Amino acid sequence: MTEVKRITVLGAGLMGHGITQVAAQVGRYEVCMRDIEQRFVDNGMVMIRESLQRFVKKNQLTQAQMSETLARIHSTVDLKEAVSNADLVIEAAPENAELKRIIFGEVDTSAPANAIIASNTSSVSITELASATRRPEKVCGMHFFNPPQLMKLVEVVRGAKTSDETTQAILKVARKMEKETVLVKKDSPGFIVNRILTPALNEAAELCWEGVADRDDIDKAIKLGLNWPMGPLMLLDYIGSDTVLAITEVLMHELDPKFHPSTGLKQMVKAQMLGRKTGKGFYDWTRDQNR
Repeated sequence: MTEVKRITVLGAGLMGHGITQVAAQVGRYEVCMRDIEQRFVDNGMVMIRESLQRFVKKNQLTQAQMSETLARIHSTVDLKEAVSNADLVIEAAPENAELKRIIFGEVDTSAPANAIIASNTSSVSITELASATRRPEKVCGMHFFNPPQLMKLVEVVRGAKTSDETTQAILKVARKMEKETVLVKKDSPGFIVNRILTPALNEAAELCWEGVADRDDIDKAIKLGLNWPMGPLMLLDYIGSDTVLAITEVLMHELDPKFHPSTGLKQMVKAQMLGRKTGKGFYDWTRDQNR
């Protein structure tokens, strides 16, 4: 079995910086975080420092542990440099199948032959991504949830050719990061969580768009009626309407037309009302009370 000591995370955004932090802080791995521009890398490091500082303020981490965590994190914009000595590469790029395929092909060329390549994708086929490499047996899904620093679940997804050795190695890494794992035995769109959750979020957006109920009543109904910790429209803002739309379209194209996206959801994406990442979605995140 591949012994994972060094991890590379491709992407310093919403998920990438969080995965980097968990790998370094909890897993105590040496981690390289890479993005395509220095400003993205710098912003990712700022978010990691801010997150670690919140753990310190809550007495869940000492200042010394924060410094040790940061010392285990390295950053670069050079892909070859980032993956050249990695045991595990975790891709956390935007939810775009073609972009991910290109990244997987580039990683396959530059990473060591024994390196595992995992994707944090929430909907793209692992088998499809593996086909862009010459090591499909060493490709799998490793789907974290937002924010990775707090959410306990990781979906480990097998592609058609993923080996048992690769699966076990990823399960071991996830558990070292103190995550709970579920194994998705069959590479199916949306895996487990998003196969169930995304249609619910899409329907909530459609209810709001149709004027069936107001935003606050839709969220209140689901919080109190289904005991969700937050309403679907607020959750949609946390995830990002663009991400939810992308997953919905994958479900529609690959599973069944019944999963077609809400008109309201598509309109919000067109207007760049993506939720927290742009400041406005169903909620106004520029106001202090909604942060």
